[in-house]
Amino acid sequence: MLDVIRKKKESVVIKAVFVIIVLSFIGTIFLVWGKGDEGMGRSAGYAAKVDRTTISLEAYQNAYQNMAETYRQIFGANFTPELEKQLNLRQQAIDRLIDSTLIIKAAKSQGVSVSKEEISAAIAGMSAFQQNGSFDFGLYQQMLKANRITPDAFEESKKRELLIEKTRKAVMDKVVISDDEALKQFHKEQDKLELSYASFSAADVSAEVKLGDADLQDYLTKNAEKFKSPEKIALSWFVLENSGQSHVQAVTAEEQESFYRKNMDRYVDKDNAPLPYEQVKERVKADAQRQKAAKALYEKAADTLFQNIKSGDLGLVAAKLGAKTQDTPLFSANAAPAALAGETALLKKAFELKQGELGGPVETAKGIYIFKVKEKKAAELPPLAQVRTTVEQQLRALKAAELAKQKAVEAQKQLAGNGAGLKLQATPAFGYNSKGDLPGIGNSKPLMEKVFELTTAGATPSEPMLVGNRWYAVRLKQRNAAPQADFAPRKDEVKRQLLPAKQEEALRAWLKELRSKAKIVYNPALTAANQ
Repeated sequence: MLDVIRKKKESVVIKAVFVIIVLSFIGTIFLVWGKGDEGMGRSAGYAAKVDRTTISLEAYQNAYQNMAETYRQIFGANFTPELEKQLNLRQQAIDRLIDSTLIIKAAKSQGVSVSKEEISAAIAGMSAFQQNGSFDFGLYQQMLKANRITPDAFEESKKRELLIEKTRKAVMDKVVISDDEALKQFHKEQDKLELSYASFSAADVSAEVKLGDADLQDYLTKNAEKFKSPEKIALSWFVLENSGQSHVQAVTAEEQESFYRKNMDRYVDKDNAPLPYEQVKERVKADAQRQKAAKALYEKAADTLFQNIKSGDLGLVAAKLGAKTQDTPLFSANAAPAALAGETALLKKAFELKQGELGGPVETAKGIYIFKVKEKKAAELPPLAQVRTTVEQQLRALKAAELAKQKAVEAQKQLAGNGAGLKLQATPAFGYNSKGDLPGIGNSKPLMEKVFELTTAGATPSEPMLVGNRWYAVRLKQRNAAPQADFAPRKDEVKRQLLPAKQEEALRAWLKELRSKAKIVYNPALTAANQ
């Protein structure tokens, strides 16, 4: 059934039904809830433990997979691994299961229950199970069967879903918006403000920063890692290419078949189905010969190096293997010579060795490397004279930023008084906007929220705020209040607007309290994997 839906998901109706199905199943159908305090999803291993309730790995995996599928349907091809990581879906999945467990426990203690009639009504009301606007029992059975879910399991899951909904609703229904809260919001939305402000940027005060040699040297010493020259090495090396060796390596039929079985993923058709051995026999033979030749060459290189490693003579090793050495100048790890560009494994090993040591064999796509560290130059801090300009630029920028903030803090204190001596600017009258656009200042949602809390009695905030690269000290110049008479006819509407956010806030606070009273243990392996 879901296959059919996916094929027709461009249909508005089918898409709507599909979304309903997915969202309805999240946290219910696929979670394999357990019974009582025995656990949620009874399978080997656990994702988390909440008091005496165990959340199984199976429940966690199903919750995560269903969340991922939901986002996949929403974002389509834009649902990338990067977006998934940004959304932190795995952590969301386990957190939702923990919250659901806590809510169900709270429901029991608060006497919240769900009747059979409520379960039946909820299922009958699901669009996914309706034909022509009415519940279709046959479709219901068909959908469950297609997803390998029994009616009992689905109804039990629906019961828990309704129990969670009713308990959440009970918490949210206790929330009320007072007349004072509504009035405050009314004035926030309808009043017009004018601000006086002083602003300071690092560029404004940079010339006031005085730096001596002692300051520069202290900064250089404390930030040595920024200025140290990188560690460098020079190598002698050679590479053994195995491309011409495979023809001398015979492989038996048994070796060929064994190679094929171990590497079947190399031999697939356009649908990623394994190709029959007989069809790729010659390719398998060639690949097996190449692998055997590479192994033989590696073993020969390793034996030769081991026998002569104490001599430290790379030329001797090269001669015995019929190779010629090459030399590099000094180079850093992130600026390898062209001949060794991209040879990450080789370079990593080379930088681990001491000067004069032989290294290898290191096998890469190009061949088998053996090398010697001719010279190794440690990272070193250059003298101040050599990097003075850069050090001064960085320290001046840092000190100027600190000075700009300091001046803004002092200005904010002065604005709390009479503000005498300050060079002030003023905004035109403006109203509240959720984007945070303040005329003459810039965009800052935090500052927008803060200034609309100002009153004649409390005309200044306690501290300045950074907007872009400037610090702003502000004071309320004038607040043109909306007529009080306009509030009464809008009071109920304002309360309705405020209620959802306050309900969500109350719900979060309630869940936080439940978590604080519960003993929650995460599977350490799962926690590490989610990092």
